[in-house]
Amino acid sequence: MNPTVTTYALYLTLALPLTIWVARTLHRNGRIFLVDCFHGNEQLADSVNHLLVVGFYLINIGFVSLYLKVVDEVVAVRGIFEALSAKMGVVLLVLGAMHFFNLFVFTRLRRRAELERSGPPALPHGRSGVGQAFTPNA
Repeated sequence: MNPTVTTYALYLTLALPLTIWVARTLHRNGRIFLVDCFHGNEQLADSVNHLLVVGFYLINIGFVSLYLKVVDEVVAVRGIFEALSAKMGVVLLVLGAMHFFNLFVFTRLRRRAELERSGPPALPHGRSGVGQAFTPNA
């Protein structure tokens, strides 16, 4: 096997299991946030969680596939390590970005659910807010 093909094989051997591990970790640990976001509706949370993981797989495995090609020919073992480290570094950065994007989405959903549960803010005691003129420093 020539060094370029060896690089491709090693890249796929590392990148695909890493993508699967990250997706499973997000699926398992993101469930509790989604259950909270959907007010305890576990069936809906599990469904959304599954759809998020499918999207994660599609995006990341698609990226790993598109990023497979090496521009320059790989020569010798040193070239394999250099090409592999560059490719895996980018894959790790993309997986990390996807992870933080998912955390951002989960946090926003959870914050929205908490606001819905707490209701609108209460007015100070004795004021209905209806028919009263605004007076600063009152």
